[in-house]
Amino acid sequence: MPHVLRVALDTPLRRLFDYLPAAPSAGVDPVPGMRVRVPFGRRRLVGIVVSAADTSEVAPERLKPILEVLDPTPVLDEPALELLHWAAQYYHHPAGEVLTGALPKALRLGAPAAASQVRWVATEAGLAALAAGELRRAPRQRALLELLASEGSAAAALLDERAGSWREAARALIARGLLASSEVPVELPAVSASVRAPGPQLLPEQSAAVEAVGAALGRFGAFVLHGITGSGKTEVYLRLIERVLGRGGRALVLVPEIGLTPQLLARFRARFDAPLAVLHSALTDAERLAAWRDAFGGHARIVLGTRSAVFAPVPQLGLIVVDEEHDASFKQHEGVFRYSARDLAVVRARHA
Repeated sequence: MPHVLRVALDTPLRRLFDYLPAAPSAGVDPVPGMRVRVPFGRRRLVGIVVSAADTSEVAPERLKPILEVLDPTPVLDEPALELLHWAAQYYHHPAGEVLTGALPKALRLGAPAAASQVRWVATEAGLAALAAGELRRAPRQRALLELLASEGSAAAALLDERAGSWREAARALIARGLLASSEVPVELPAVSASVRAPGPQLLPEQSAAVEAVGAALGRFGAFVLHGITGSGKTEVYLRLIERVLGRGGRALVLVPEIGLTPQLLARFRARFDAPLAVLHSALTDAERLAAWRDAFGGHARIVLGTRSAVFAPVPQLGLIVVDEEHDASFKQHEGVFRYSARDLAVVRARHA
């Protein structure tokens, strides 16, 4: 186990911060790309482990241990870390702000990377109480225990549907030790991707573009598709994405403006029978987290978004499309970290 962990924090300081690993009782050994909660002055911050070392320039008595490991697996994989380190150096920006800025706000505050739900279960004492015929004077509590005894466990949605106003009864059962709850990860089913409707007959220029780019799938290559509005560039994208999905890969599609997203999204949904994740600045924090989780967990086969989606997690990334790559909106001129999403897309493809 390493003696020191180097952690990136969301601060304007151009350095990493050294911490001691958590106590062995924490259960998870942090590796690069995982989030950790650490003490920072009088505050507690969420940071990202960047590397491990045997020694530190900080005096041993001044090193503090991390407080908590937030992830069982990295939220930033090795290609993502390489991309973000490159971006920090190329744009001369503090690595901590670049790495943490690649995550949704909710994750920067410590929200779980995987969706979870609370499930309710009758305890052994609760099952014994049912078997002994107790709770006859508390019919709502008894009905709730009987439902959970038959189901094994149940989420709130099922209890809302089948047990009506059950929460008051649940509180009374918890107080007596007859009912318990736990938060468990939501496992999204593996979904296949298929073509819902075939596209039109390709023009010779479209066919040439599809074949040229398609021949490079599986290795790095950068291509510019030039054509006036209405010349059929989107159909080329769709055919290439179809090939990537057929190979078991996933695609990331960047568009310049939110206003173009619904139109393009409708076309993608009409063509593909596959889960999509959509990321843009008009989403609420909860919506952005949900879309990020769909991408991170591999449920989404296509990720569609504006410039910040260049940082979205996409396992088995097979293709990046930057639609209207010359558009000025791909350049981030506001906020702390300023970058070109088009340039980062090229670098990301190379690292992937």
